[in-house]
Amino acid sequence: MKNSLFLVLFLCFSSIGFTQKFQSLFNGKNLDGWTINGTEKWYVDKGELICESGPDKQYGYLSTKKNYKNFILSVTFKQEANGNSGVFFRSSIEGVKISGWQVEVAPAGQHTGGIYESYGRGWLILPDSANEKYLKMGKWNTLKIKVINDHVTTWLNGHQMIDLQDEKIGQGVGFIALQIHDGGGIKVRWKNLRIQELPG
Repeated sequence: MKNSLFLVLFLCFSSIGFTQKFQSLFNGKNLDGWTINGTEKWYVDKGELICESGPDKQYGYLSTKKNYKNFILSVTFKQEANGNSGVFFRSSIEGVKISGWQVEVAPAGQHTGGIYESYGRGWLILPDSANEKYLKMGKWNTLKIKVINDHVTTWLNGHQMIDLQDEKIGQGVGFIALQIHDGGGIKVRWKNLRIQELPG
């Protein structure tokens, strides 16, 4: 009897939204729900989201129109050419000057999965050097980011890269964004952008 009551209560809570599910941030067709910041290239090709350096060779960002506070984000990426990019969270922007925190996506040995504070303190935490091997340059990689209040954890291809608690991050508010680094010659493919919003 107790087990049956628990099941009924669980189903009721789930039906009214207490259990959040993963939702897609990218529909595979267009950039609905996103804002292009800067002059670099963002487009859809064969169901994949592409970021590519433009003629200005400057920073560029593709930001969600919605802000996200606490969440688990999963995204698959494949680096072509230089591949220097990143995933920002709790961020804001003026022109192409972005304020917030970046989970690094970069070529081998350049700290993919680490946390960088843009126009602030710089690198907050780097992955252990032994973890750099988990990046598969030129192949599909899965990046997972979990943000709850002041606590951030990242995984690359199932391997934990960093675990950080930071008071300033805990106070942050803003959108999620993908980055194109400046300098030109960058191209990254993205797919399976999925988010689960969390309470907190």
